[in-house]
Amino acid sequence: MLKLWGRTNSINVMKVLWTLEELGLPYERIDAGMQFGVVNTDEYRAINPNSRVPTIEEDGFTLFESNTIVRYLCAKYSMGALYPEELRARADTERWMDWATAQVQPVMTPVFWNLIRTPAEKRNYAAVAENTVATHRTMEVLDWGLTRRPYLGGGSLTIGDIVAGVWVHRWYALPIERPDLPRVQAYYERLQERSAYRLHVAQPLS
Repeated sequence: MLKLWGRTNSINVMKVLWTLEELGLPYERIDAGMQFGVVNTDEYRAINPNSRVPTIEEDGFTLFESNTIVRYLCAKYSMGALYPEELRARADTERWMDWATAQVQPVMTPVFWNLIRTPAEKRNYAAVAENTVATHRTMEVLDWGLTRRPYLGGGSLTIGDIVAGVWVHRWYALPIERPDLPRVQAYYERLQERSAYRLHVAQPLS
């Protein structure tokens, strides 16, 4: 059985949990990271020298980096569906995985950490304000990406949606004012229709 190391409130672990649920794969999850420790042990570093989550193990094969794990699982178990076979269709959706990591994560993370995981008296509100504006700009790009199509790869859910979709929930769950982006709002509502998304992603922030 596939093993997954990671805590459920990690956004990167959420990507993998959502993927596993969509694929209907059995797995064993081991709490790791932050209050659970584990990641700084010699045993864990032997499979992930970054001491971060998530990490998976399947039949002796170990893998870290959440986007790569999502690619691996979808390529192995959902070729032609979550993982498009046609090269341009695959590139079309995969770019949103890289976009989410390169553009959204660096600006939304300071907002999340300050407002959710930092005591009020220690928050850097200037950083929150600056990065909130930058985060809204990234969501405007996402709104553009959803022009004339319900998902980022076209007519159905694909790997790009899994990586971008976790950030969409975080954006809507953060205690901030947001611009009205109708296509992103409709996309978020569409994602929430999926039981796997509701179970592993659309949860209170912590």
